[in-house]
Amino acid sequence: MGAKILAFAGSSRKESFNKKLLAVAIKGAEANGVEITSIDFADYEMPIYNGDLESEKGLPEAARKFKKLMKEHHGFLIASPEYNSSISPLLKNALDWASRPEEGEKPLAAFAGKTAALISASPGGLGGLRGLMTLRSMLGNIQVLVLPEQFALSNAHEAFNESGALIDSKQRERVQGVVESLVKITSLVHSDNG
Repeated sequence: MGAKILAFAGSSRKESFNKKLLAVAIKGAEANGVEITSIDFADYEMPIYNGDLESEKGLPEAARKFKKLMKEHHGFLIASPEYNSSISPLLKNALDWASRPEEGEKPLAAFAGKTAALISASPGGLGGLRGLMTLRSMLGNIQVLVLPEQFALSNAHEAFNESGALIDSKQRERVQGVVESLVKITSLVHSDNG
């Protein structure tokens, strides 16, 4: 069995550039026979993390479903928008909920030993790069192996054609390179861990 990859963007906006970039990455991976599960956070509405809420009611149903998916996959492909030089509150909140241990579960069960590749898109000149630095640090601290390869798409408002494909073939190749590295490393790590 090959590596199972879970893909998601840290935005729920319908016309999100990061969702568009994620779709490009997934389409290319599927063309190469890679099976990727893609989710949209618009389908996983979670309240802002609150310790009192967790103590009283446990994980919200959407957070439990998201965490279950993370546990069932070996690697993550994350398209992360940049908000004020960091990551989106939506993405941070989802990862915070997924990090909460449940009864009988090892700490960081959804993260430890997993791999991740990061991509981003922004109308700005840095393409969301500053947000990727924050996400890289956060994931590394919760035991995720984050690949050194990443892709930040600048001028995203001009980068896609009407069908949602990247106009620049070199950019498409770079995105596919990130995904191919994720699949390769995740497959190696997964086969070593049984």
